[in-house]
Amino acid sequence: MTTTVRAAAVADGVLLHDLAAATFGLACPPGTPPEDARAFVSSELSVQRFEAYLADANRAILLAEVDGSAAGYSMLIFGEPTDADVAAVVTARPTVELSKFYVMAESHGTGLSSELMAATVEAARFRGAVSTWLGVNQQNGRANRFYEKSGFSLVGTKQFALGDRLEDDFVRELSLEPSPDMLSAIVPSVKPNINSPTAQRCQPE
Repeated sequence: MTTTVRAAAVADGVLLHDLAAATFGLACPPGTPPEDARAFVSSELSVQRFEAYLADANRAILLAEVDGSAAGYSMLIFGEPTDADVAAVVTARPTVELSKFYVMAESHGTGLSSELMAATVEAARFRGAVSTWLGVNQQNGRANRFYEKSGFSLVGTKQFALGDRLEDDFVRELSLEPSPDMLSAIVPSVKPNINSPTAQRCQPE
């Protein structure tokens, strides 16, 4: 099995819509009317919508492929959180929303999700974000476990409109600033010799 993650191109609008149609229902809570899920895909995840998203400089979409076939995608939205509940709990700036993160059911458990997440986080960091946040349905146990394993901490709650209902989401945030452990791994700690002439010249008067 060969997996790749790449930046989506404008020509991928149909491909992304097909992925969204196949995966959106996986994130819906139990009891979601199928017509509500279909209506959301039709209005928010249509080919035309994805073409507009791909042309938006404040968005980045990554496409995961397995043996050349599309198997997952993610979408980042750069800018201030527009949801008041999110803005109240996500305080790091600049931040970026992980708006979409979906992998085909047959690719669950293969490591593809982790590979896509790593590339997505790197894309956020490359654009200068110091944190990334997401909303995930409180009843989606699989997704919550994955995000927690990926380092996203639970910081608050918000609501998500689906059909005529307001669904309850957890807000999770991942800090993109290097931790002390990461820094020490990159730059090994060296204890200076304070008796050396060079060190003595560096001591404050």
